[in-house]
Amino acid sequence: MPHAPPAAPDAPENALPPIGRRHRLQLAAVMAAATVLYVAHSLLRYRNFESKGYDLGIFDQAVRQYALFKAPIVPVKGVDFNLLGDHFHPIIALFAPLYWIWPDPRMLDFGMIALLVVTAIPVYSFARKHLGHRGGLLTAAALLLWWPFQAMVNWDFHEVAFAVPLMAWIVWAFDRSRYWLVLGLSAALLLVREDMGITLVAVAIVLGFHRQWGKAVLLAVAGVAGYLVVTKVLVPYFAPPDAMSYWQFTALGPTMGAAIAFMLSHPLKSIALLFNHELKILLWLMTFVPLALLPFFSPYVILVAPSLLSRLFNDRLNTWAPVYQYDAMLAPVLIMASVHVLAKIIARTGRVKLRVGAPAYLLVLAFICTLFIHAVFPLGRTLTGANWAMPEVAKAQARAVAMIPNGVCVEAADTAVPHLVQRTYVGLNGDIGDDLSSWMIIDFNVDELGGWDPLSPQQALERGKKLGFQVVSKDDHGIWVLHRDIPVSPVCSNYLPYD
Repeated sequence: MPHAPPAAPDAPENALPPIGRRHRLQLAAVMAAATVLYVAHSLLRYRNFESKGYDLGIFDQAVRQYALFKAPIVPVKGVDFNLLGDHFHPIIALFAPLYWIWPDPRMLDFGMIALLVVTAIPVYSFARKHLGHRGGLLTAAALLLWWPFQAMVNWDFHEVAFAVPLMAWIVWAFDRSRYWLVLGLSAALLLVREDMGITLVAVAIVLGFHRQWGKAVLLAVAGVAGYLVVTKVLVPYFAPPDAMSYWQFTALGPTMGAAIAFMLSHPLKSIALLFNHELKILLWLMTFVPLALLPFFSPYVILVAPSLLSRLFNDRLNTWAPVYQYDAMLAPVLIMASVHVLAKIIARTGRVKLRVGAPAYLLVLAFICTLFIHAVFPLGRTLTGANWAMPEVAKAQARAVAMIPNGVCVEAADTAVPHLVQRTYVGLNGDIGDDLSSWMIIDFNVDELGGWDPLSPQQALERGKKLGFQVVSKDDHGIWVLHRDIPVSPVCSNYLPYD
């Protein structure tokens, strides 16, 4: 009886044996290369004072307090501000043990990098099943070099980093018909951010495509209930009495109910809002055109709809720009959706060269853009050496930070905050009241000093002089240091176990 011929090296996984040691090593090499690039870029950003209080300083203070088994009080957001009253992301407490190893804000970036890099595993496994090993390896490499991951590394840690591998594993579980795993992974999203309950509804819709009606209803109910409990009960409970409202969709209406009514009664006007600014159009183009619009033909695109649409309906211009962390959780889903559709095209047309050619194209595109378009592919600055030299203004900021004693209250410019969080009670200029701070750092190289309602450098300087601050260091490459001789408040001295 004749034996079946061996499977071709690039055959899809259902015709291949389990992944072998050589293939695992190749995937590990891709992940290691990405890790080295990510870590190098992250460390250079921190050294060059490009990291900011928003968001690295905020999350450092929260996780640092978790590591001390305390509530996440974050002076960068204000005096006695509990961060759970801003956004609901208790999952970040999982990084608290990192601070028992090294209590430094860079540990958050290292943790975030690990979350991004391990996302290559479900993406590779998914793509290997449909495109073979080489196609899967190229797909994983393209994801790790694609602009949303670069944007997140360039922005520093954010809670959505936890959603990145979770979303990829959800798609993987769908592909393997592991529907209870889909539910478990989706439930974990509720710990990432308060609006993830709406994403659970999207997952439920995809479960409907898989005819998992009972699980779909269960997950949809859990998503809506989780969203309402978090936004109506938990976040208001932790929020300060004068906390601002996070309703930022006034183009649709002043409240959620009004917004829903507007979308139902004016669907065309609602759709037009998604394209009414050049940044929104750019985001659409960058998200879908390089993927040849393939995600639109996969039900998995539904999974990214809540996050993407909520950004485009948002009032804030910066949520539309393709340079922040928001796109990282969408990238693996959209690339996996593209692979899903591509595999069907190959099956129908017999164009097997696309198994390697399509992901190779995306990787080459990412690499070329990384070398030449640093505004959107910022890791190119590290690859090309553009950020290797420490700027003179960064050296001046380092000198200013070195003047600040341990255990004091200090108001600092946004880029100085991450360098002070481990040894001071630090907030942004004007954000911790008038009575606490004895030191100030003001950066005249920027128009605004950071925060939700930021001061200009001149406003901060005038305010400091009115409060009795004296200039200690004047205009060192635009960096000013001010001090006033007042007792250190217990609010500051008791905040951290200062050495």
